[in-house]
Amino acid sequence: MTRERNTTVDHSALRTNQAFIIGLLILAFVLDAWPLVAFVAAVMLVGTAWPGAALFQRIYRHVLRPTGLVKPDVIPDNPEPHRFAQGLGGTFVLIGAVLLAAGVPVAGWALAWLVIGLAALNLFVGFCAGCFVYYRLNRLGVPGFTQSPIERKRQVQG
Repeated sequence: MTRERNTTVDHSALRTNQAFIIGLLILAFVLDAWPLVAFVAAVMLVGTAWPGAALFQRIYRHVLRPTGLVKPDVIPDNPEPHRFAQGLGGTFVLIGAVLLAAGVPVAGWALAWLVIGLAALNLFVGFCAGCFVYYRLNRLGVPGFTQSPIERKRQVQG
């Protein structure tokens, strides 16, 4: 039996999160600063485990949105695939930081740039690769991937 859920996600918060990830990882690359890569990984993983503590989204909620710099974009959506995507990205960034700290810069920066590219794809095109993986795992019946995509009603223009 499928149960209808009324969940929403503020996509402006997600885009703010992606912009911070992209900006800070590019800055880390320019400065060749693996500790900044590790910081981004920590922020991503803490935000995945404890969504209320997600630093970049807190900046959105407590600074950018109240000052009107970024307007909310709340739409029907499941938060779980986005948390999965962030956790997966955070894991890649963490492995990248470890590789950078261990003196393996090509592999470390490759993982950081992979996350930059995927975050940019989501930010600028609106395609969340991690969400795509989540929903594929849901369709395969993998335990823990419980949410199906929310059907969005088409608006008729007339």
